[in-house]
Amino acid sequence: MQKLKIMICMGSSCFARGNEDNLRLIEDYIRKHQLEERIDLSGRCCAKQCAEGPNISIDGILYNRISKEQLLKLLDEKFLAELKK
Repeated sequence: MQKLKIMICMGSSCFARGNEDNLRLIEDYIRKHQLEERIDLSGRCCAKQCAEGPNISIDGILYNRISKEQLLKLLDEKFLAELKK
């Protein structure tokens, strides 16, 4: 079974714009839904789109200016739907 991938930009601009909180939200989400074996969470130094941050990639799709609310909705759509298959 292939793991679903989340890559979060940890560059200083994205981190200051909200990815510090987004990282905690993702980690909590993974624990809450027991997805440790299904999700590969990683960070990168810079997505090279600082003005568009915070940036997060989910299964190869880059999302810009992502809020906590948008992130939670995306996680539910991407991962809970996938787990039900």
